[in-house]
Amino acid sequence: WLKDPALQQKRRMLCGDIICFLFITPLASLSGWLCVQGTVDHFYFSSSVEAVGLLILSAVLITIYLLWTTASFRYHIRLLKEWRRTNQNVKLLIPKSQVLFGNKPNLPAQNSSIIVSKETIV
Repeated sequence: WLKDPALQQKRRMLCGDIICFLFITPLASLSGWLCVQGTVDHFYFSSSVEAVGLLILSAVLITIYLLWTTASFRYHIRLLKEWRRTNQNVKLLIPKSQVLFGNKPNLPAQNSSIIVSKETIV
């Protein structure tokens, strides 16, 4: 899937999303933790209005991060499933031991037509 030259743009998008995920995850985690700590501190030591604002900010931050992560993950899984569905070409390899010793493998009808195109070795 990653080696298919037709999917170069998709591969670039996947690498970009992985880099964003690795960069944004620690930032979102740290920001969420700081917002929650600020909320706790404001509830105990100062106004509760600022604490509610920080709590809402942390909830929005976590929600946006989870939505982005879910959407990105689902998009790339959908691309992989679509690629698998459209690239199901299989090439059957006969073991060399059968060819060397003259044993004929059990193959389907001899007159069946075989179309050779982008095949995957199994």
